Amino acid sequence: MDDLRYPVGEFVMEPGPTPEHRRAWIEEIERTPARLRAAVEALPVGAIDRPYRPGGWTARQVVHHLADSHLNSYVRFRLALTENEPTIKPYEQDRWAELQDAKDAPVEISLALLEALHYRWVRLLRSMGEEDFARKFRHPEIGVLDLTTNLALYAWHSRHHRAHVELCGKLGGD
Repeated sequence: MDDLRYPVGEFVMEPGPTPEHRRAWIEEIERTPARLRAAVEALPVGAIDRPYRPGGWTARQVVHHLADSHLNSYVRFRLALTENEPTIKPYEQDRWAELQDAKDAPVEISLALLEALHYRWVRLLRSMGEEDFARKFRHPEIGVLDLTTNLALYAWHSRHHRAHVELCGKLGGD
């Protein structure tokens, strides 16, 4: 692995996504809370507060970031499904990760939040039809995104940050 920032590679959108792709991405979203919990539980003592790379977030910050980010994405799905191409509010994820709760709150809080959130999110995703996945929202920094692309992005995001947590257990040491 050459770049610790992207342990599963950078996000690349699947060309011509199919319903099978969407099903796989939804399954990834569904499995994320349990897989993340297992990655956290496998960390050696002290590794929860170890960064996955020099200058990177700690495993604790990554877990809290996943809760923050996935909550924002869930809201974006709901906005796009109920409004005509809404403009969403981005947030400063690096600054959120530096807030005190992201640096010292127990990870169990965000693991439990992710379990409940992903339960709701997967129910929503499985209720969506083809036309729903074509709905869009406008991100002021990125542009217009359809919900299929956002789904693929967050399936990748789940794997990406779980790999960061796993790296915290492999790198460094006390």
